Amino acid sequence: MSIRSVTALGLAMCLGPALQLAAEPGPQGVDARLSALLGEEHAAMGAIDDAHVERILTLAEAGEGVDEARFDTAWLRELPRPEASEELGCLATALYFEARGEGVQGQFAVAEVVLNRVDAPDYPDSICDVVYQGTGERHACQFSFTCDGNAETINENGAYGIAKRIAALMKEDAPRVLTDGATHFHTDAVNPAWSDKFSRTAKIGAHIFYRQPIQLSRAD
Repeated sequence: MSIRSVTALGLAMCLGPALQLAAEPGPQGVDARLSALLGEEHAAMGAIDDAHVERILTLAEAGEGVDEARFDTAWLRELPRPEASEELGCLATALYFEARGEGVQGQFAVAEVVLNRVDAPDYPDSICDVVYQGTGERHACQFSFTCDGNAETINENGAYGIAKRIAALMKEDAPRVLTDGATHFHTDAVNPAWSDKFSRTAKIGAHIFYRQPIQLSRAD
Protein backbone atom coordinates (compact mmCIF):
# COMPACT_ATOMS: atom_id res chain seq x y z
CA MET A 1 0.00 0.00 0.00
CA SER A 2 1.39 3.43 -0.95
CA ILE A 3 2.10 6.18 1.56
CA ARG A 4 -0.80 8.21 0.12
CA SER A 5 -3.14 5.22 0.47
CA VAL A 6 -2.16 4.71 4.10
CA THR A 7 -2.72 8.38 4.85
CA ALA A 8 -6.03 8.44 2.99
CA LEU A 9 -7.18 5.40 4.96
CA GLY A 10 -6.33 7.12 8.23
CA LEU A 11 -8.19 10.24 7.14
CA ALA A 12 -11.21 8.21 6.17
CA MET A 13 -11.26 6.56 9.59
CA CYS A 14 -11.09 9.96 11.29
CA LEU A 15 -13.86 11.37 9.11
CA GLY A 16 -16.08 8.27 9.29
CA PRO A 17 -18.64 9.76 11.69
CA ALA A 18 -18.79 12.96 9.67
CA LEU A 19 -19.35 11.01 6.45
CA GLN A 20 -22.16 9.08 8.08
CA LEU A 21 -23.77 12.28 9.37
CA ALA A 22 -23.54 13.88 5.94
CA ALA A 23 -25.32 10.88 4.39
CA GLU A 24 -28.21 10.97 6.85
CA PRO A 25 -31.16 13.34 6.39
CA GLY A 26 -30.76 16.55 8.32
CA PRO A 27 -30.96 20.31 8.11
CA GLN A 28 -29.89 21.53 4.70
CA GLY A 29 -27.34 23.93 6.19
CA VAL A 30 -25.52 21.12 8.07
CA ASP A 31 -25.38 18.94 4.95
CA ALA A 32 -23.99 21.78 2.88
CA ARG A 33 -21.35 22.65 5.45
CA LEU A 34 -20.18 19.05 5.79
CA SER A 35 -20.02 18.69 2.03
CA ALA A 36 -17.89 21.83 1.81
CA LEU A 37 -15.54 20.62 4.55
CA LEU A 38 -15.10 17.22 2.92
CA GLY A 39 -14.38 18.94 -0.38
CA GLU A 40 -11.67 21.03 1.26
CA GLU A 41 -10.13 17.92 2.85
CA HIS A 42 -10.10 16.15 -0.52
CA ALA A 43 -8.42 19.13 -2.19
CA ALA A 44 -5.84 19.39 0.59
CA MET A 45 -4.96 15.69 0.33
CA GLY A 46 -4.49 16.06 -3.40
CA ALA A 47 -2.04 18.92 -2.87
CA ILE A 48 0.26 16.95 -0.51
CA ASP A 49 3.14 15.21 -2.27
CA ASP A 50 4.30 11.75 -1.19
CA ALA A 51 7.67 13.05 0.06
CA HIS A 52 5.97 15.38 2.53
CA VAL A 53 3.65 12.62 3.74
CA GLU A 54 6.63 10.32 4.23
CA ARG A 55 8.38 12.95 6.38
CA ILE A 56 5.28 13.33 8.53
CA LEU A 57 5.03 9.57 9.07
CA THR A 58 8.74 9.33 9.82
CA LEU A 59 8.52 12.03 12.47
CA ALA A 60 5.57 10.29 14.09
CA GLU A 61 7.47 7.02 14.20
CA ALA A 62 10.52 8.70 15.74
CA GLY A 63 8.63 9.19 18.98
CA GLU A 64 8.08 5.43 19.25
CA GLY A 65 11.77 4.51 19.38
CA VAL A 66 14.62 5.13 16.97
CA ASP A 67 15.45 2.17 14.76
CA GLU A 68 17.12 4.13 11.98
CA ALA A 69 18.56 7.56 11.30
CA ARG A 70 19.21 9.32 8.02
CA PHE A 71 22.47 11.04 7.24
CA ASP A 72 20.49 13.88 5.70
CA THR A 73 20.53 17.49 6.88
CA ALA A 74 17.08 18.26 5.47
CA TRP A 75 15.56 15.28 7.30
CA LEU A 76 17.26 16.27 10.54
CA ARG A 77 15.89 19.82 10.30
CA GLU A 78 12.37 18.37 10.12
CA LEU A 79 12.78 16.60 13.47
CA PRO A 80 11.31 18.24 16.57
CA ARG A 81 13.67 20.28 18.70
CA PRO A 82 15.02 17.87 21.34
CA GLU A 83 14.37 18.47 25.00
CA ALA A 84 17.42 20.00 26.66
CA SER A 85 19.47 17.97 29.14
CA GLU A 86 23.02 18.03 30.43
CA GLU A 87 24.00 14.81 28.66
CA LEU A 88 22.46 15.97 25.38
CA GLY A 89 24.33 19.26 25.68
CA CYS A 90 27.68 17.55 26.27
CA LEU A 91 27.26 15.26 23.27
CA ALA A 92 25.99 18.01 20.96
CA THR A 93 28.86 20.28 22.00
CA ALA A 94 31.38 17.55 21.21
CA LEU A 95 29.83 17.00 17.78
CA TYR A 96 29.76 20.73 17.07
CA PHE A 97 33.39 21.40 17.93
CA GLU A 98 34.90 18.12 16.80
CA ALA A 99 32.99 17.37 13.62
CA ARG A 100 30.62 20.03 12.30
CA GLY A 101 33.00 20.47 9.35
CA GLU A 102 32.76 16.74 8.56
CA GLY A 103 29.11 16.76 7.54
CA VAL A 104 26.22 14.87 9.05
CA GLN A 105 27.77 11.43 8.66
CA GLY A 106 30.96 12.57 10.33
CA GLN A 107 29.00 13.87 13.32
CA PHE A 108 27.10 10.61 13.68
CA ALA A 109 30.45 8.81 13.62
CA VAL A 110 31.91 10.94 16.43
CA ALA A 111 28.73 10.35 18.44
CA GLU A 112 29.36 6.63 18.06
CA VAL A 113 32.85 7.05 19.53
CA VAL A 114 31.53 8.92 22.56
CA LEU A 115 28.80 6.37 23.23
CA ASN A 116 31.11 3.41 22.61
CA ARG A 117 33.35 4.83 25.34
CA VAL A 118 30.40 5.21 27.68
CA ASP A 119 29.72 1.49 27.17
CA ALA A 120 33.38 0.45 27.54
CA PRO A 121 34.77 -0.56 30.96
CA ASP A 122 37.93 1.57 30.61
CA TYR A 123 36.03 4.87 30.37
CA PRO A 124 33.53 6.85 32.45
CA ASP A 125 29.92 5.73 32.30
CA SER A 126 28.29 9.06 31.41
CA ILE A 127 28.47 11.17 28.26
CA CYS A 128 29.66 14.32 29.99
CA ASP A 129 32.39 12.48 31.90
CA VAL A 130 33.59 10.84 28.68
CA VAL A 131 33.64 14.10 26.71
CA TYR A 132 35.48 16.06 29.41
CA GLN A 133 37.71 13.27 30.72
CA GLY A 134 41.20 14.62 31.44
CA THR A 135 40.28 18.24 30.76
CA GLY A 136 42.66 20.55 32.59
CA GLU A 137 45.36 17.88 32.92
CA ARG A 138 48.49 18.11 30.81
CA HIS A 139 48.29 15.86 27.73
CA ALA A 140 45.27 14.09 29.22
CA CYS A 141 42.20 15.53 27.50
CA GLN A 142 40.39 13.00 25.33
CA PHE A 143 38.74 15.41 22.87
CA SER A 144 40.86 18.23 21.54
CA PHE A 145 38.24 20.99 21.78
CA THR A 146 38.31 20.70 25.59
CA CYS A 147 41.97 21.64 25.83
CA ASP A 148 42.79 23.74 22.76
CA GLY A 149 42.69 26.99 24.74
CA ASN A 150 39.72 28.36 22.79
CA ALA A 151 36.47 29.36 24.44
CA GLU A 152 33.60 26.97 23.76
CA THR A 153 31.41 29.56 22.07
CA ILE A 154 28.58 28.43 19.79
CA ASN A 155 28.55 30.87 16.85
CA GLU A 156 26.63 28.79 14.30
CA ASN A 157 23.17 28.16 15.69
CA GLY A 158 22.01 26.21 12.66
CA ALA A 159 24.94 23.82 12.87
CA TYR A 160 24.42 23.43 16.60
CA GLY A 161 20.74 22.64 16.02
CA ILE A 162 21.76 19.80 13.71
CA ALA A 163 24.30 18.56 16.28
CA LYS A 164 21.60 18.52 18.96
CA ARG A 165 19.25 16.47 16.80
CA ILE A 166 22.01 13.99 16.00
CA ALA A 167 22.88 13.79 19.69
CA ALA A 168 19.23 13.15 20.59
CA LEU A 169 18.90 10.36 18.03
CA MET A 170 22.08 8.67 19.21
CA LYS A 171 21.10 8.99 22.87
CA GLU A 172 17.84 7.24 21.98
CA ASP A 173 19.81 4.25 20.66
CA ALA A 174 19.84 4.94 16.95
CA PRO A 175 21.94 2.19 15.30
CA ARG A 176 25.72 2.62 15.37
CA VAL A 177 26.54 1.54 11.84
CA LEU A 178 29.46 3.71 10.75
CA THR A 179 32.57 2.96 12.81
CA ASP A 180 32.40 -0.72 13.82
CA GLY A 181 32.73 -0.07 17.54
CA ALA A 182 35.36 2.68 17.32
CA THR A 183 36.58 4.26 20.54
CA HIS A 184 39.14 6.66 19.03
CA PHE A 185 39.57 8.92 16.04
CA HIS A 186 42.03 11.48 14.73
CA THR A 187 42.30 13.71 11.68
CA ASP A 188 44.38 12.62 8.74
CA ALA A 189 46.76 15.51 9.50
CA VAL A 190 48.24 13.74 12.54
CA ASN A 191 49.54 10.27 13.42
CA PRO A 192 49.25 9.54 17.15
CA ALA A 193 51.32 6.70 18.62
CA TRP A 194 48.26 4.63 19.55
CA SER A 195 47.11 4.44 15.93
CA ASP A 196 49.65 1.64 15.32
CA LYS A 197 48.26 -0.40 18.21
CA PHE A 198 44.52 -0.12 17.55
CA SER A 199 42.41 -1.62 14.77
CA ARG A 200 41.46 0.89 12.11
CA THR A 201 37.71 0.62 11.44
CA ALA A 202 36.66 3.48 9.15
CA LYS A 203 37.60 6.74 7.47
CA ILE A 204 34.89 9.38 7.16
CA GLY A 205 35.90 12.74 5.77
CA ALA A 206 39.14 13.82 7.41
CA HIS A 207 38.63 11.54 10.44
CA ILE A 208 40.12 8.06 10.81
CA PHE A 209 38.47 5.78 13.37
CA TYR A 210 39.94 3.02 15.52
CA ARG A 211 38.73 0.38 17.96
CA GLN A 212 40.77 -0.06 21.13
CA PRO A 213 41.65 -3.68 21.95
CA ILE A 214 39.84 -4.86 25.06
CA GLN A 215 43.01 -5.99 26.80
CA LEU A 216 44.54 -2.52 26.68
CA SER A 217 43.72 0.31 29.08
CA ARG A 218 43.04 3.77 27.71
CA ALA A 219 45.99 5.14 25.83
CA ASP A 220 45.37 8.80 25.15
